This record gives sequence, structure tokens and C-alpha cells, in this order.
Amino acid sequence: MTKLLVTGGMGFIGSAVIRRCLTLAEFEIVNLDKVTYASSEETLHAAETNPAYTLEKHDICDAEEVRRILDQHEPDAIMHLAAETHVDRSIGDPSDFIQTNVVGTYNLLDAAYAYWKKLDEKGRTSFRFHHVSTDEVYGSLDDTGFFTEQTPYAPNSPYAASKAAADHLVQSWHRTYGLPTVITNCSNNFGPYQFPEKLIPVIIMKALANEPVPIYGTGKNVREWLFVEDHAEALLRVLENGKTGETYNIGSRTELSNIDIAHKVCRLIDELVPAENGHSRTELITFVEERPGHDFRYALDITKIETELGWRPARDFEEALRHTVKWYLDNLPWCENAMEGKYGGERLGLARTAREDRA
Repeated sequence: MTKLLVTGGMGFIGSAVIRRCLTLAEFEIVNLDKVTYASSEETLHAAETNPAYTLEKHDICDAEEVRRILDQHEPDAIMHLAAETHVDRSIGDPSDFIQTNVVGTYNLLDAAYAYWKKLDEKGRTSFRFHHVSTDEVYGSLDDTGFFTEQTPYAPNSPYAASKAAADHLVQSWHRTYGLPTVITNCSNNFGPYQFPEKLIPVIIMKALANEPVPIYGTGKNVREWLFVEDHAEALLRVLENGKTGETYNIGSRTELSNIDIAHKVCRLIDELVPAENGHSRTELITFVEERPGHDFRYALDITKIETELGWRPARDFEEALRHTVKWYLDNLPWCENAMEGKYGGERLGLARTAREDRA
């Protein structure tokens, strides 16, 4: 049984990974999570009584605790997902993104390297540090083309820049110190348990409340949509079989504009919960001020992970989207609990300095 330290395991993607690991019954999991506003202990409620699961409620920026956790639990591998992830919040105040995504990643690398050096030869050979990143580090595409693993980095938002910095740190710890690392860069995830500030859950919650469904600009910005459970399976495939020092793009080849996503989600809600007035929720779609520096299009070339590791997304997009919408409709109390005192559905991502925000 592999002992895996997952950072950020209470988050959207991290919890999907842990649920997958515990279902496989091939992993012992140590979850290192600060439990921030976007985390929810309810995402792993069923894991609490599982003897193969341990929660360490600490901050990856606490270097002393990170070292203690590694020395105490002696993991065979680390999957690093802990991060501030919402682009809009990074525009309003980048400070938490720099602290968690850059400084936190440094602390984790520093502790992991010290821990790795103490392992015996077999342990050092099998150890992996898997850093989970984003396609946003590559910048923005026009109507055609794809990001490959060789695409130069060109981040445009504070969030993307912080993740790019973390990627470079991980690469440098491999090249300079020999730490066995692997990096994955994924496209936009969707699925159950996503905090209701991201696009799909925002659409669902606004449409159900009969409130305007906000879409930035013209809604023509394009994203590649990856079901979170497919992503979790890809991450485990890379962790177990990926080559150290390498990067793997993880995507779905399903590209849709934001306005197309809004129409699809609203129509699913109309079907599953017809409006009392008989109107379609698509009538609620409202175009709002564009996000500053809004990247036009992301799309990943996933040939490498397909050919080298034999992974490809298993879920049909339309079925996965229906499953996601239905999950939110069936779990509205979870959404309300997750949002309570943390997020009220207000507009985020307005360009203003942290100093102005606090004034």
C-alpha cells in the first residue's frame, strides 16, 4: 500500500483524488490542508472513519509543521494540490496567491528534499513529488492551436503567474538537487463539490435563485472542460507511471465558450426543475463588465499522456455535465453551507489594488 501525502485534499480536485484513492484501497492517505474558505470537510465526510485516512489541519506555509508531518508519516509520495485557485480573487488581491502558491510550494519542496535525502536508496528511487498545475501558465490562444508541454510560459493573471512560479521552483528542485518531481498542467475542471464561485456552480445557483446569470464580456472566451473524476484518474496515472523531470498536459479535447456553457447549464436546469413561470433560465443570462486581462482561449495537446501513459478522458462531456448539474440540485444544503459567511455570489475580479480594497 502506497502512503500518499496530498496537500489541499479538502479542495475540489484534491478531495476527488482522495475519494478515488480510498475507493481503490491501494493507498494510505495523509491529507495536509489548511481548510480555507474554498475547502469543505464535508467533501471527505465518508473518509473520516476510514483507517487509511489521516487529516493534518495545517498550512503548507508553516515550514516546521510540514517537516514534522513528513518525518512522522513517512510518505512514499507527495501530490501537491494546495493552492489559491480563483483568478478573480487574484485580481482583487494577489497577496494570498503569492504566499500560498509560491512561498508554500517552496516550503514544501524544501522539506521534501530534506526528507528525501534521508531515505534509503530504494525509497529515494521510488519517491515522487507530483506538482499539480494549470494550463493558465501558458497564457492565451487565438482561435486555433494548442498548448504543448514545450509551450513557453506566458501567464497573464496574478493567479497564473503564481502557479508558473511554483512550476519553475519544482523544475529547479529536480534539475539542481535531483528531487524526483513530475508536473501536470490541467484544463478547466468541473464536477461535484466545486466551490460555488466558479463558472458552472455560479450559473446553477444564480439560475435556481432566478437571479441574473453573469457572463463576462461577450461570453466568447473558450475553455477546455475536464470532468474532475477523469482528472483524478489521470493524476494517479502520472504519479505511478510518469517519468521524473517531465511535464504532462491533462485535458479533454472538449472546448466550449462561456456563453455555450451558460446555455447548456440553464437548459439542463429547465429540464430538471422547470420554472414556475414557464420561462427558460437562459433569459437570465446577463453580460457584465469583462474580466481584466481575460485570456481568450485555452486548449491543450494531450498526445503525450495518451501515448506514453495510456490515459484519456473516459466520461462523455454531456453526461458528465448532466451528472454535475443534478448533483448540485440534489445537494443544495452543501452549497449553502460551503458559501455561508464566505461568499454571497457577488461579483469578483474587479481591478483594484489591495490597498484600495482595505481603505
